[in-house]
Amino acid sequence: MPEETPVIETHNLTRRFGKVAAVDGLDLSVAAGEIFGLIGPDGAGKTTTLRLLAAVMLPSAGEARILGFDTRRQAEHIRREIGYMPQKFSLYGDLTVAENLGFFADVFGVRGAERRRRVDELLGFARLTEFTKRRAAALSGGMQKKLALACTLIHAPRVIFLDEPTTGVDPISRREFWDILAGLHVQGVTLFVSTPYMDEAERCSRVGLMYEGRIVECDTPDALRQRVPGDLLAVWTADVPAARRIVRALPGVLEVQTYGDVLHVFVAEAAEAAPRLRAALAAAGIAVTEIKQTTPRVEEAFISLIQERRRTTEN
Repeated sequence: MPEETPVIETHNLTRRFGKVAAVDGLDLSVAAGEIFGLIGPDGAGKTTTLRLLAAVMLPSAGEARILGFDTRRQAEHIRREIGYMPQKFSLYGDLTVAENLGFFADVFGVRGAERRRRVDELLGFARLTEFTKRRAAALSGGMQKKLALACTLIHAPRVIFLDEPTTGVDPISRREFWDILAGLHVQGVTLFVSTPYMDEAERCSRVGLMYEGRIVECDTPDALRQRVPGDLLAVWTADVPAARRIVRALPGVLEVQTYGDVLHVFVAEAAEAAPRLRAALAAAGIAVTEIKQTTPRVEEAFISLIQERRRTTEN
């Protein structure tokens, strides 16, 4: 049985601004129905990648195909089949919720009974049914994001590109937004999401870690966590700065990350390192509440892999 054609496929996709390669030789394949997450530090090239894939920016070299259409030559075909929600989606603040949905329905040629059905469905889907007469400018940040998503979905796109869609909204609104995305995933819609939030990356089918225009790691969240070298110890102590200085100098310690009042210490072997860490901190007069082995999250993996990449680049 032949493999299904990828919904999103790129080969050597490159975009330069002067001498800077914002996207540098990107090779990527995303299957139908995936939630693909793109993560990376500021300036990694995430937004440029989404613009290239959404056919709103031309590549300097290479190619990208969305649903089999070439982004250079068949941009109009692509725009009819996808939804694209940039970081700053252009809602019209003076228009109501219903009027914004109506405007985007007009833009995409959604009319008649299908228009009424889609508007009613999306209002319920985005939990905006009670706010149809409220001006967009008067909505909360979370509600504006949900309205922007509803407008993006008005023409029932098969692929949706979302550029950091929940930035700047509260945690409850972020969770509600992702509940909506989960519903789309169940319906078979392919989602390509860039996000600065590692808990959102955990919800993706696969995650691409982008650094300096390249995807340096790409796999499932579980697989990315397993790529972090060594074991992870969580160390609770009242004097985190002092404990960090001591722990970093110990043999067998690969890396130290700080999360509030907890040190996350990557070591070669947890069972051997834990008593040595406790003894060294006790000798320095630093009280330790608890030391235990734990499993890395995508956040720890992200930081560790980026730091390893920087060390490799510098050497």
